[in-house]
Amino acid sequence: MSNPKANPYYAGRKRVNLLAMALCYGATLFGLTWLVMILGTLVSNGLPGLSLDLLTQNTPPPNSEGGGLANAIVGSLMLTFIGVGIGAPIGLLAGTYMAEYGRHSKLTSVIRFINDILLSAPSIIIGLFVYGAVVVPMGGFSGIAGALALAVIVIPVVVRTTEDMLLLVPNPLREAASALGLPRSLVIRRVAYRAAKAGLVTGVLLAVARVSGETAPLLFTVLNNQFWSLDLTGSIANLPVTINNFVNNPDPNWKKLAWSGALLITFAVLSLNIAARVLGSSRNEK
Repeated sequence: MSNPKANPYYAGRKRVNLLAMALCYGATLFGLTWLVMILGTLVSNGLPGLSLDLLTQNTPPPNSEGGGLANAIVGSLMLTFIGVGIGAPIGLLAGTYMAEYGRHSKLTSVIRFINDILLSAPSIIIGLFVYGAVVVPMGGFSGIAGALALAVIVIPVVVRTTEDMLLLVPNPLREAASALGLPRSLVIRRVAYRAAKAGLVTGVLLAVARVSGETAPLLFTVLNNQFWSLDLTGSIANLPVTINNFVNNPDPNWKKLAWSGALLITFAVLSLNIAARVLGSSRNEK
């Protein structure tokens, strides 16, 4: 019996395989190099500015010393939680309809197509839409408009994740619950949702990470505020726009605060993505 390794076709396939593996490793190394460089730059420039004042003091006026980002951090948290609070339930219900009630309907195909468009739409387009639909009729920038813009970004992420996670739930689980006499709504709530709980939470976390650093839609909807304000009917401070304004100013103190704010957002987004990965892996193990 001939040795397969002596076959010239085997040697050629082996060379192609080695070349493909080398290209894959090279591409991975290339991407990781840029990630390490970005994180290293953020840490080296932002870490010296991290202090208690950063979290407890408001943004300072130009050409001054000290100050912090307390008002911007609180404003960003408000906008993010309200945006996710509006968008996540809508996305959850829409994804539930697509996976449970209208899995094979034409309406589901239309919703999925529109959702894919929204998922890939530039956030600045969403900001312009909310500007024309909310800001102009209200007569000014507001936290309400900013939260609505973030909600529009959240919805397609949650819709896609909810549909995919519910479709992974085995149908025999639904059939067994239905055989016991449970109505469709209880089957979804007590069986499908519980089986896909980790995936649903992962989708919400990914949506939070998606909108945490959005700047373009907030520039068109909420703008910014140098002072402490919790009034959602007017402009309020937020971290992405504050960083954008500070980094474009020659004031060294503002630039220092901008680096520290960028580091906070980056760590927050990384933490949310890691949490989503952990939840996803725990679900797969089960």
